Amino acid sequence: MCRTCSKIWALALLSGVLMSIPWLVPGTGAVALFAFVPLLFADYLADSSGMKGFRYVHYGSFVLWNALTTWWVWNATAGGAVFAILANALQMSLVFGFYRLGKRVLSSNLKEGFRDNPAAGALPYILLVCAWIAWERWYLVHAQISWPWLVLGNAFARTTVLAQWYEYTGSLGGSLWIWACNIGIFALLKAYLEGWKNASQGSFLARNRKSVATLALALLIALPIAASAHLYHYWKPSDESIDAVIVQPNIDPYHKFRAMSQKQQNGILLAQADSALHAAVASGVRPGGASDSASWRGLIIAPETFTNDIFLASVPRSASFRSFKSFLESWPGANLLFGASTYEFYEGPKPPSPLWRELDRNFWRQGHNSAIVMDASGRYDIYHKSKLVVGVESTPYPKLFVPLDNLLGNVMGRLVGQGSADVLNYSPDDNSFVPFGCAVCYESVYGEFCTDYVRKGAKFMTVITNDAWWGDTPGYKQHLAYSALRSIELRRDLARCGNTGISAFINSRGDIVSHTDWWRRETLSGQIHPEERQTLFVRLGDVTGRICTLVFLLLTALILVSAARKRFS
Repeated sequence: MCRTCSKIWALALLSGVLMSIPWLVPGTGAVALFAFVPLLFADYLADSSGMKGFRYVHYGSFVLWNALTTWWVWNATAGGAVFAILANALQMSLVFGFYRLGKRVLSSNLKEGFRDNPAAGALPYILLVCAWIAWERWYLVHAQISWPWLVLGNAFARTTVLAQWYEYTGSLGGSLWIWACNIGIFALLKAYLEGWKNASQGSFLARNRKSVATLALALLIALPIAASAHLYHYWKPSDESIDAVIVQPNIDPYHKFRAMSQKQQNGILLAQADSALHAAVASGVRPGGASDSASWRGLIIAPETFTNDIFLASVPRSASFRSFKSFLESWPGANLLFGASTYEFYEGPKPPSPLWRELDRNFWRQGHNSAIVMDASGRYDIYHKSKLVVGVESTPYPKLFVPLDNLLGNVMGRLVGQGSADVLNYSPDDNSFVPFGCAVCYESVYGEFCTDYVRKGAKFMTVITNDAWWGDTPGYKQHLAYSALRSIELRRDLARCGNTGISAFINSRGDIVSHTDWWRRETLSGQIHPEERQTLFVRLGDVTGRICTLVFLLLTALILVSAARKRFS
C-alpha cells in the first residue's frame, strides 16, 4: 500500500475510534465536535492524490464506529448485530458517498465565475450536513426498518450539561452542531496548513480572513456551550411533586417464562413494592407525609412485559390484574404502572391483517407490548408500544416480509403498535387525574415521537424497559442516557424502570437524581415533579430536520440539473 493510502486509511479509522468515545466514556461528548476532522482530511487527501476506491475507506470508518459502540447487540442476536452494524454503516457511507458525488458535479458544472466564490466552495459541505440530517430524520420518523441509536446528537447523552438547548431543537440540533464544528475545524486547519491568502484590498472581511474565520469558529463552539450552561444553572423544578416507587424485580429474561410461573413473579414484585411502601410511610417520605397505608398516595412502577396473561377482551378477569387489584386495595392511594404482553383473538377464515398469527384452524391471535396503569378501584388505562424493535417484535412491510417469514418458520415478531404516542392517567383520588407519558423501551430513543406525549397533556414521563438481553455491556448504559436527553427535550421529570436495571429518577434538567445497580433486586423511592410548560421542540417539532431535508432536496435537484446540463450540452 502506498504511503498516502496508508495515511488516508489511518485518518479514516481514527475518526471511527474518536466517534465511538462519546458513547463509551461518560462526559466526553465534546469529542464529537472534532471526531470527523480526520475523515474530512482523508477525503481531501483522496481527492488530491486521485485515490480510487475511497468508498471502501469511509465505509471502513463507519463500520468501526458502529462496531465499537453497538457490538453488544450480539448478546441478544448475532445475526441482528452483524446486520445492524454493516447496514447502518452502509447507509452512513452512502450519505458520505453522495456528498463526494455532489462535490464532483458541483465543482465541474458550476459557471466559471461562480466556481471560485466561497459560497460555491461551501455547497458540498452544506450538502453533506443536510443529507446526513435528512437521513437521520427519515430514520426517526418514516422508516419501518429503523436503528437510530447513533444519531449524532446522541453523542451528548452522557454529557447533558452541553445539551440543555435541545429543548429548542431536539437531538438533530446536536447533529447539526457536530457537523458544523467538524467542518469549521477542518476548514480552518486546512487554511492554516495551506497558508492564508488575505486580500490586500477590499472589505474588512477579505483583508482579515484569518482572524475572522478563527473568531467565527470559536463562537460556533462556544455559544451553544454558554447557552447550555446558562440553561442548566438557572433551571428550577416544579413546586408540585408526586411520590413514586420503582420496583426492579431482576428476573432473567432468558428464563422468565421457564424458571418461574407468572404467579411467582407477581409475588416477587408485590413483596418488593409492599416493603418499599412501608419503608416510605415509616420515613415520612413527604413533609408531614403519610402515616399509614390508607393515606399514602403515589405511583408504583414495574418493568416492561412483566406479565403475559392479559387478554384485551377481559383485562379485569386476568389473574395478574386481579392480584394487582387485591394488593392496591391495601394501598388505596397508590396506582400501579406495569408492562404486559397483551393479546386479542379473532375467529374467521381470514385474519384482519397479515400480522395476526394462526393458532388453530380459523382462530387467530394478535399481540401487543403494552403499558397498563390501574388503581384500587379497578380503573385502568392501556397503551400499546408503537415503536417496535424490527425483527424481534415487528415484521416491517408486512405484505413483503410476512410471506417470507412464513417460509422461514415464523422467526420474526408480529406485534402491533398503537400507531402514535398517547397518555395514561395517574389518579391520586377519585376526582383528579394527572396525565403522563410512558415510553416503552425502544420508544425512548425517538425524540420527536416522545413530544406527542407532552402535546397530549403529559405532565411527567416514565420509561419501562428490559435491557438485560444485552448483558453487562455499554448497551443499557447508552439506553439510560437517551432517557436523559428526552427529559431535556420535553423538560419533564422521568421515572425509568428496568427489569434488571438501570432504574432511575431523572429530573427535567437531564440529571440522574438516583439510580439502582445493574442486576440487583432493588426498589427506588423518589419524587416526580409534574410540569405544564411545553418546550419549543414540543410545540414545533423537529424544525432542524425538516429544514435540512428541504435544503438537501433542493441541492439534490441542483446536482441533477447540473449533471443533465453537462451531459446534453
